[in-house]
Amino acid sequence: MITKHARDMMFELGIDENQIIRAIKHGAKIKQTNGYLSSYTYFKVAYKKIGEDYYKIKTVMAEWEQNAMNVAGRL
Repeated sequence: MITKHARDMMFELGIDENQIIRAIKHGAKIKQTNGYLSSYTYFKVAYKKIGEDYYKIKTVMAEWEQNAMNVAGRL
């Protein structure tokens, strides 16, 4: 399941569902409060695992967006 927000971000970044699947399977994962953040190539996917092979994709972001948010948080 992909939220509207995540689908909008996928469109903006030119990322398709196959890339999301690869990010979840092969990306570096960090446990978050309510799910995981997977980093893969130039983007990250925030998701929650719901069952064995079912995921809720909450958002997708480019690496540079995450870095910009971190810098802004330190100002």
